[in-house]
Amino acid sequence: MNVDRAWWRACRTGGCVVAIVIAFAGAQPAVSGAMSAGSMSGPGGGGMHFGAAGMPFDLARTLHIFTPLPDGGEQDVVSTDGDPAQIALIRRHLSTQAARRAKGDYSGPAAMHGESMPGLKALAAGAARMRIRFQTLPAGGRIIYQSHDPSLIAAVHSWFRAQVHDHGADAMLSHQ
Repeated sequence: MNVDRAWWRACRTGGCVVAIVIAFAGAQPAVSGAMSAGSMSGPGGGGMHFGAAGMPFDLARTLHIFTPLPDGGEQDVVSTDGDPAQIALIRRHLSTQAARRAKGDYSGPAAMHGESMPGLKALAAGAARMRIRFQTLPAGGRIIYQSHDPSLIAAVHSWFRAQVHDHGADAMLSHQ
């Protein structure tokens, strides 16, 4: 799943997201032994499917892109098939999650991935020192995490890596 960095950087603002998703739809997962699309290892590592229970959209029809940045990071979720209903579900979910996370509520990720997920407790405790907001993308949405606190930036980065591990084939870590 290697993407030319300059091309990805130029496309990140939205116009090329659909092209990226199409390119990744047939790609092999970067992590050896990653599970099939639509499944996550979850807190017990048992390959449980969380789409219906944890998110209102079909995980098998989405790609999660986590981009660590110097001041935090961006979490994108995009539809791989361009279905308007799927895109609406992604946007509604991410908008709700961004509002909750801005208040320090990470109960959704904690329930899905486990309370001990790297970075989770620090992010919840440090919400007052972060700026978290939602942004629409043509094929889905984005949550933007920003802070001036180096420990919170490190927590975002750790949390992103753990998310990519748990989501398996449904996710990728992007580098600018």
